[in-house]
Amino acid sequence: MQSMKIRTILSILAIALASSSCSDFLNTSIDRNSTGETIATNYSAIWGFGRAFYTPIGYGFGMIDSNIFATASDEAQQTSAQSNVIYFNKGMLNENVNPLFTYYRNYYEGIRAANFFLDYVGDGKGEEMLAQNRNLVTDKVNYERDLQSLAWFKAEAHVAKAYYYSELAKMYGGVPIVESFIDDGTMIQRSTYEDVVEYVVREIDDYKSELALNWDEFKDREGRFTLGVALAIKARTLLYAASPLHNPDNDVTKWEAAAAAANELLTHPDLTYSLDPSYGSYFVGGNPLTSPETIYAVRRSQSNNMEKNNYPIATQGGKSGACPTHNLVAAYEYVGTPDPENPYANRDPRLAASVVTNGSTWNGRVIDQSAGATDDMANANASRTGYYLKKFLTDNLNLVQGQAAQHNWVAYRWGEVLLNYAEAMNEAYGPDAVPAGFTISARQALQQVRDRASTKLPKVVASDQESFREAVKRERRVELAFEDHRYWDLLRWKDAMDVLNKPVLGVAVTKTETGWSYQVQEVATRTFYERNYYLPFLRSEIENSGNTLEQNPQY
Repeated sequence: MQSMKIRTILSILAIALASSSCSDFLNTSIDRNSTGETIATNYSAIWGFGRAFYTPIGYGFGMIDSNIFATASDEAQQTSAQSNVIYFNKGMLNENVNPLFTYYRNYYEGIRAANFFLDYVGDGKGEEMLAQNRNLVTDKVNYERDLQSLAWFKAEAHVAKAYYYSELAKMYGGVPIVESFIDDGTMIQRSTYEDVVEYVVREIDDYKSELALNWDEFKDREGRFTLGVALAIKARTLLYAASPLHNPDNDVTKWEAAAAAANELLTHPDLTYSLDPSYGSYFVGGNPLTSPETIYAVRRSQSNNMEKNNYPIATQGGKSGACPTHNLVAAYEYVGTPDPENPYANRDPRLAASVVTNGSTWNGRVIDQSAGATDDMANANASRTGYYLKKFLTDNLNLVQGQAAQHNWVAYRWGEVLLNYAEAMNEAYGPDAVPAGFTISARQALQQVRDRASTKLPKVVASDQESFREAVKRERRVELAFEDHRYWDLLRWKDAMDVLNKPVLGVAVTKTETGWSYQVQEVATRTFYERNYYLPFLRSEIENSGNTLEQNPQY
């Protein structure tokens, strides 16, 4: 039993050590030659075990086939025919095939690491280790600093569990809740979706007061959870719980709870988030790390994987990758008079910030996808939709020479919180009501997002709850494009059976005497089944559980 415990400790320590290659804030000074016995008396291990539960957090830029998940929705079409996204596009998910199941296992590793940490430092053990081998008089300042860091880490561990369970519930519905390290490895049955949501909310509410507001004075701790992150997790979780997939009887109290959670974040006197003044530049390079809009970003070292995967095929080193659909492009409104010669002119500026359209300049050249041109759509691996991804990408990286840029995945941001609030408020109170304890209406929150995009966008005139609901849906579609929201939004709204069974559209580009003409055409079909509203557990996982893990229906 003792040797097993040591192996367990070392396995979690290995996660902490491995994480140092992923993110600057995960660096640790733990001795790599430590044994189980020396670890137990080495207080520096606390920081390694604390950092370990951050390692499995989802990195959206590599979610499927080392690219974004947008190709599973109607936002984008994958160019490569060998992509694992085909299992989503054709409704082929089953108990033997689920490309996202690695996240299920990774998230439980995160939960396991958080539970281990809380057990390791619980009952005063952490404080005792911090006091070992130091003079508490002469080293008082550092000691008190370490005590505060330990207290923060404890609260963060609970928030980490809330995050992982929120993500698991989004994908699978109810999942097993492992509340302590000693429960790890035992046969635990699935909890209900409602129980998981309650657990997430409880973990956050019980420990939110013990979290740091920010890391302004502790730059070495940046990348760790704060109060704002915890409240954002809670707000999103309750929004999902109130949505039709999980709230078929439309219990308004669930929408009220979601609105209250978003309002808690919007009105907290000590939090100072705001919309970034520039939507176009916000997502590029290191900008998310300094922007007032970012609530939480997953940090990674510089790379050019996103550019390799998504630059146009005519750009040396580019593979086209996740190509935006015309289904998405059509959702961007006009802000002026439509130009019959250029359908992409006078549009919501978020289009130009997110999508490379024909005739626009990208990678130092004008994109021309007409027959015989540089980006001819008939070329092998060229975009099938007539569009290329622009959002997140750094322009003009020389991929041949290995140039790289930062890619920090924004997991939670202020723009999303405003849209969460607008949706929940509308469903709970209507588009214009401002009940006691709230400061703005659903319409005002939605308008803040639209005004940041462009003050020229027309005001939302939807006067009733139903029409305003559709306005919110469209706003989320364009504001949050490619940020791993669309697929899950369609699921929670119970819209997926309709939307994800429609053809994927693109445009055929033809050169004319004055420019180009565009013909909308079908480029792919999609299949979505009722069972796909939840992902399947792998058969191997069910068997490993001793068949205590119940499969989702119809798989």
